[in-house]
Amino acid sequence: MRLGWAAGRVLAKEGKGPVIIGKDTRISGYMFESALEAGLSAAGVDIRLIGPMPTPGIAFLTQNTRAQAGIVISASHNPFQDNGIKFFCTNGKKLPDTIEFAIEAELDKSMDVVSSSKLGKAERIEDAPRRYIEYCKSRIATDMDFSSLRIAIDCAHGATYHIAPHVFEELGAEVISIGVNPDGININKGYGATAPDNLAQAVSDKQADLGIALDGDGDRLIMVDSKGEVVDGDEALYIIAATRVETLNGAVVGTQMSNLGLERAIESLDLGFLRSAVGDRYVMELLEQRGLKLGGESSGHIINLNLASTGDGIISALQVMESMMASGRSLYELKNGMIKYPQKLVNIKLDRRVNLGEFPAIGHAVKEVENELGNSGRVLLRPSGTEPLVRVMVEGEDDVQVNTLAHSLADRVQQVLQSPV
Repeated sequence: MRLGWAAGRVLAKEGKGPVIIGKDTRISGYMFESALEAGLSAAGVDIRLIGPMPTPGIAFLTQNTRAQAGIVISASHNPFQDNGIKFFCTNGKKLPDTIEFAIEAELDKSMDVVSSSKLGKAERIEDAPRRYIEYCKSRIATDMDFSSLRIAIDCAHGATYHIAPHVFEELGAEVISIGVNPDGININKGYGATAPDNLAQAVSDKQADLGIALDGDGDRLIMVDSKGEVVDGDEALYIIAATRVETLNGAVVGTQMSNLGLERAIESLDLGFLRSAVGDRYVMELLEQRGLKLGGESSGHIINLNLASTGDGIISALQVMESMMASGRSLYELKNGMIKYPQKLVNIKLDRRVNLGEFPAIGHAVKEVENELGNSGRVLLRPSGTEPLVRVMVEGEDDVQVNTLAHSLADRVQQVLQSPV
């Protein structure tokens, strides 16, 4: 409630438009929604409630309704016990830093309420799902027809449950839907982009041409091909780039965790490949800094600024399917244009956060592994941003070598970090 009030105080000085509030399907969303609504109203700001809606759908509706801001109540791919709040500004992108800092400053102040006559009013946008469905459909060529495709869609019992099946059905596809029965506590539980086994089984059982897995808030995409093999975000990003080279301003953005095979495949398209820090916000920052259009993460966050202001799982899936139809090739065939390098990730648990730069012995150990890999691999050490972990990643051409080097490097790093200073 205090956050809603603080945001309302700042936004009331910026303009006079309403603020949209949307959420995913987790049970605590009811509580967060009511509290935010109360805080915004107390600050004199009008509210538009849209109920369960994918995060990218809220970004779109913030633009579409000319709202001052959009608020998403969601913890994305996390379990139902978690929840969080994200803001979009009127153009469907993140709030400017100046606005964020101003809201933080208001949070420290004593909360008061505007006079009764100036309280904000709340209304519900009843046609929000239909607006977003039509928007998604408009992101691909108007003559695109998916009537030859049978697809399985897994909505993770999340915010896309009443959106995604309609998008693909209305474009002609035969749709088999799973993960579309949210009960407030089953979001992401055994379904969706982080758990594609049920989708792979559905593709196999129903002899579907492909499967689409979205996460709880609908901004992440993982796919399954007709052979039941998982197609991750790196492979989807490559497929999208391969048929849109001329629209990409010369380069594609990945992250430090993007597979080396993606980098090689993008370079084979005569495009540059840039790496940002891990996280879709950093992908977006690099895209905007360099004037680029396409980027993403192996986890399935894909951003195409030619089509949307933020990452969108449904729109990403539509782009991949459009590539299939345009090329006359299956998803299995298209993904094989990129050869994934074996990659091994080992987590080292610590009892404290550390600065790896303070340990020269770790730098020497990394250099030794890099020398052994040569130009056919890479090493990444990355402290977790949310917990006391160091992630050790080794990537190369030979699976056995990669596994051996990753574990030996992890052992060496752990020894150094646990040694008395």
